[in-house]
Amino acid sequence: MAKHHIVDHEAWIAARTRFLAREKEFTHLRDELSRERQDLPWERVEKQYIFESENGKETLADLFGKHSQLIVYHFMFDPDWEMGCPSCSFWADNFNGIIPHLNQRDVAMVAVSRAPLHKLRAQARKLGWTFKWVSSSDSDFNFDYKVSFSPEDVAEGEAYYNFGTQKVTRDCHTSKAATELPGISAFFKDGDQIYHTYSTYSRGVDMFNTAYHYLDMAPKGRDEDALSFPMSWVKYRTAYEH
Repeated sequence: MAKHHIVDHEAWIAARTRFLAREKEFTHLRDELSRERQDLPWERVEKQYIFESENGKETLADLFGKHSQLIVYHFMFDPDWEMGCPSCSFWADNFNGIIPHLNQRDVAMVAVSRAPLHKLRAQARKLGWTFKWVSSSDSDFNFDYKVSFSPEDVAEGEAYYNFGTQKVTRDCHTSKAATELPGISAFFKDGDQIYHTYSTYSRGVDMFNTAYHYLDMAPKGRDEDALSFPMSWVKYRTAYEH
């Protein structure tokens, strides 16, 4: 970093102003992409899904509460694990404060994992999370939305993920075959009918991590190029040495 190009203030303003034009172009393209996303066709949710929650058993419709829109974060937490994925935990550290704002725009948000509810509760207590986190262990929800993989998928070494067939690799944090991968899905409820409107996976979830956007603004960016894998530095928030 000591070799970085250094200029006087006038040259810095000129360079920053030139880059501002690129940023504005990107902002307009992002607005256009958001409009196209909202114009995508929807599909009916025909299956009944049951989740285990703090309120007992709840349906997908129940997760909307009084809202017509629902965002689901597919949180990687295999039933055999004692803690959920550290990377998903990095994303989940963003949730508590934003959900009341989402609610004001008629949007509910929940996290869904396959692990049993008592494990979700234990991790939420450790990390001070209060957002709604439910278990889909008794339903096909995670498998139907292509974020969990069967033993057969793992044995064959391939699974359908991110709208294509992918090789089942090892989970970066557990070094075991990946039975879970991240994703985010959106739903709309009109009366008794629920529609699946959007899902995104893999790098598509990147834009929903506020901390990464701040790191992208920092002088060294994410600074992950020399790591064994990009998120190898990520730990549970309470595990960092201060």
